[in-house]
Amino acid sequence: MSPDRSVSPDRSVSLPSRCGRPSSGSGGPWVVAQHAPNEGPGLLAGVLSAAGVDMHVVRLDSGARLPRPEALGGVVVMGGAMGVHDTDEFPWLEVEREWIALIVDAGVPVLGVCLGAQQLAAALGATVTTGPSPEIGVGEVELTAEGRTDPVLGPEGDRVSVIHWHGDTFEIPDGAEHLATGDRYPNQAFRYGHWAYGLQFHVEVDDAMADAWAPDLPPGVILDTEARRAVENVGRRVLGRFVERALAR
Repeated sequence: MSPDRSVSPDRSVSLPSRCGRPSSGSGGPWVVAQHAPNEGPGLLAGVLSAAGVDMHVVRLDSGARLPRPEALGGVVVMGGAMGVHDTDEFPWLEVEREWIALIVDAGVPVLGVCLGAQQLAAALGATVTTGPSPEIGVGEVELTAEGRTDPVLGPEGDRVSVIHWHGDTFEIPDGAEHLATGDRYPNQAFRYGHWAYGLQFHVEVDDAMADAWAPDLPPGVILDTEARRAVENVGRRVLGRFVERALAR
């Protein structure tokens, strides 16, 4: 069963200039769009629960239907091993991109993580390509000048501990702020308008997710527990600020 294509009845989403205008309210449920069994909300679940937010996980890989954006309080689009262009095998990727474009246009806060960030970039008209080699493991990104003043990422300082696991990369969408860069991949994070964030990296990984990922890591790559704890601390703060700003809008 494919996702609900009624979110874009004509299967063609135009991409007008979006300024991230606020939607009519912030008290609706939040949707987490999940693409793979081991790529769930992780730390985000606790952050949303602590904020009193009603969270619904939509498993696109299991054929779940995407809701219309109007009544949503926020959206988080998770990662996955598939790529943006793998639409023959995963036709719901195109449907999701159209849905994300509608989410942004409605002014609903949206956070894209890894594949989710690539989907957000593509929904905003940016190019997504395969990089020179995969970037996998615990590492850091460096905030740009815009990133250091960003209300979600900026308080972390110049360098931010993250977990990488990707081989594709995105161009920064037209009109977006470039927030973070890295030694191997220069485009690590962006913000479009006030409420749309794309993070190429992961900060949501909890113990259960790390354990589930471990068997699939390349030889010689481990998610060191001590280093991962630093990323968890970052994740709780970053995700907390994103949710706090979304609820206060």
